Parts: sequence; C-alpha cells; structure tokens
Amino acid sequence: MKFTLPRPLTLLTLALLAAPAAAQNEDLGEPVGEGGAVETVFEETASEEGGLTGSVTDESDWDDLGIAIPAFATERDRQTAANADGTAALGQEIARVITANLRNNGIFKPTGPDALPKPSFPQIRAPSWGSWSGRGAEMLVHGFVNAGADGQLTVGCYLYDVALQDELERKGWVVRPADWRRAAHKCSDLIYARLTGESPFFDSRIAYIAETGPKDNRVKRLAIMDSDGANHRFLTLGSATALTPRYSPDYKQLLYLSYVDGNPRIYVYDIGTGKQTLVADTGNPTFAPRWSPDGRSILYSMAVGGNTDVYRVPANGGRSVRLTNTPGIDIGGSYSPDGRQIVFESDRSGSQQCYVMDADGSNQRRITFFGGRCATPEWSPRGDQIAFTRIAGDFNIAVMTPAGRNLRVLTNGWQDEAPTWAPNGRIIQFFRTARNSGRSGLHQVDLTGRNERRLRTPVDASDPAWGPIRD
Repeated sequence: MKFTLPRPLTLLTLALLAAPAAAQNEDLGEPVGEGGAVETVFEETASEEGGLTGSVTDESDWDDLGIAIPAFATERDRQTAANADGTAALGQEIARVITANLRNNGIFKPTGPDALPKPSFPQIRAPSWGSWSGRGAEMLVHGFVNAGADGQLTVGCYLYDVALQDELERKGWVVRPADWRRAAHKCSDLIYARLTGESPFFDSRIAYIAETGPKDNRVKRLAIMDSDGANHRFLTLGSATALTPRYSPDYKQLLYLSYVDGNPRIYVYDIGTGKQTLVADTGNPTFAPRWSPDGRSILYSMAVGGNTDVYRVPANGGRSVRLTNTPGIDIGGSYSPDGRQIVFESDRSGSQQCYVMDADGSNQRRITFFGGRCATPEWSPRGDQIAFTRIAGDFNIAVMTPAGRNLRVLTNGWQDEAPTWAPNGRIIQFFRTARNSGRSGLHQVDLTGRNERRLRTPVDASDPAWGPIRD
C-alpha cells in the first residue's frame, strides 16, 4: 500500500492515517553536532538613564527606528577560514547578517554596510559623530572582527545613540571560524533586547520537515537550520517519513514522529551525537510529541481501539499516564510555560475544538466557541497567548488568550497551519501550502499580523519547530 499524507496536516488528520509500508530500521544521516562554544569576552551595559529603551509586549508595531550598521572593522586584515578574502571581508558579511536580522522582524529600519562608509578600527570605540548625524539614523552599530594566532575569531559589538552621542551597550565573543554567524546573531540579539526590552531570538535554530518528490509520493526528512535559514542540514535520509519535530528545552534533543518501523512512533534525536531513542514502545500508533517545560516529561497521543487520548511519559522512559479518557480523538498537547496546564485539541463535542486541562489531566474544559474549528494549538513562551490553526473555510494562523478570548486572525492564506513560537513569544512561524499545487513553505508573522515574510528553504517545508535561545 502506498502511503500519502493528505493535506491539511492537522493533528486529528494524523491520528486517522493508515500506516505506510515498513521502512528501513535506520534512517539517520550524519549528526549535525551542536557547534562550538561561544565565549563572552567582554560585556558592558550603559546607564539606564541614557539612550532609547522600550517594550513591545503590547503587541503593537513600532514606528521604524533608523539604525546604521556599517561594516565591522578589523585591526589587521588577516586570513581566516571563515572568509577566503580575510577578516575585512568577513566584517562586511557580519554587518549584512545583522542588517537582515533587524530588517526582517518588522520593528527597525536598518541601513546596511553596502550603503554606508566603512569606519576605521579606532572609530569603533570613538565614532565620528558628524558623519552619522546627517544620515537619519537614531542608532549606530559599530563592531570589529579580529583573527587570533589560533584561528579563533574575536567579534565585538557596540550600540550607540547618535543623538546623545552615547554608548548604550557593548559585548564581545570568541568563536570558531565556522561559528561566525552565531556572533552576528548574538550582536543582533544584543541590539534587539536593548532597544525593545524584549528577550531576543536570533541565535536560535529551527527544525522542520523537508519535503521533496511528487505530491502523491512525498519524501519527508527531518532538517535543521539557523533562525535565518543559514547552516542548513538534513538529519534523516528520507527512507522513513518524519513529522512534527520539537526541541527539548535545553536544545540538546529533538522529538519527532517517524514511520521507521511501519507505524508512527516517537523518537528522541540527540543533536550532539546523532543517536535516536524510542520514547515509548507501546505497540500502538503514537502522535504529536511535546516536551514539558522542564524537559523531564513528554506528552504524546496514542490511538487504542479506535480512541485517541493524550498521555504523559518520563523523558528517560517509564510508565505512561493517560490524561484524557473521552470517546473520540484527543491529541496535540502543549504545556503552558509554567507546566501547570496543557492545551490540546479534541472532537469530543462533535467538531475539532481546543481544550485546556490541568497538567494531571483534571479540570478539562473547552475554550473555543467562536465558530470554525481549532487545531494544532501551542502555548506562547510568555504564557499570555495560545497560537493555533483556525479552520473556517480557509486555514489561518490565529491567537487567543488561554481562556479562549480575544481571537485575532494573523494570516489570510489559503492553507496556513502548525504555528510555532519564537523563543521570545513575539513572532510565530508556520507553514503555508499553495493552492492546487501541494507545494509548501515556511512563513513568519509577528503578533500585529502586519509583518509577514517567507523563510527560504532549499526544498519544500512543513511542520516547523522553533528552538530556544542557544547558550
């Protein structure tokens, strides 16, 4: 029997799928590894009395804030494995990455290094204010990159208030040449956090399902990349269908659903070693794995005798505990950040709706009554919102409060689904399927619903999962 995943890929649809033909027992490619450490070598925060600061927790969009980001300087142009043209060229690339990061979040209006004069190395600590005050930039980012005798790179990042001619923030890191982009993301995080008052998110990774092949016989592989789409890697070979990846809270592992043995089963993939472990050998189809906030437990759904319920199992193995017990399909649990509640979807009322229960399975209650259906709910890292797929004709990404109030639809695509939150709870990633083609790709939208962009991937993409900030 040929196995084809129908669209839309809601979790209730997943629970009803027939099992595919048996696949190979091993489906893993080379381990991606965690990458080298990023060592902070200096850090300083200016007085809170000076410079611009604020917060975007009100979910409104800001007026564009002009930020000038010239090329990072270098004390001496040296060869580096990070760039064939040396550290001077690398400084240009670092500034370009920072510019793209800040432009794509919908809050800032950055001007990048290709349109700006390049500062000298001494000017990094002593900006030439006269050359920047007339360029319409309220903020200025200066930086440097130097290569040591051991090949390691030292990257420094400085944020200045142009009007006040004042330094707001500085920080430096030592990284391997292969991790130079992480330094650029760290600098972006520094700027974002200082100017918004929000937690950052650029130095994070995204897992997703890479899709290739004709729409009636798709190959679905587990893949991973940086938050901006760089450093892309495939983790599985595609001989077995992979679905619904999720990062552990410490970023070291990935949960995902695999048909590696002919039935949907949940595995933990160790990012550092590439090894995988079966979570629970139940003998029944299992779906929709999710970590608890402390990483000690895993939620999943299991189909037994035509009924699907939500279960909890220790992350290191052990006895599973059933949390729901009603006729029909209960699936897709997602913990609140404090671990006290779980949101899930169920058709117990006769239609696909979202419910909340306490972490022990008690106090189950429906929260969606606004018409249409509710699927794939995920709790915000901030705890104040639940993102979900709203099905009312089209499929769109929406948010609501944990009580099911204040519905806001953020997208207007034909088939947008499977939301996942950025680590700071400001941006939602999802996948969009094009009408009549079966082609899908990753998109992001912020909580205003007015800043949306596509995140490019080398192949079609679905089931995104945004990981936590990296150390």
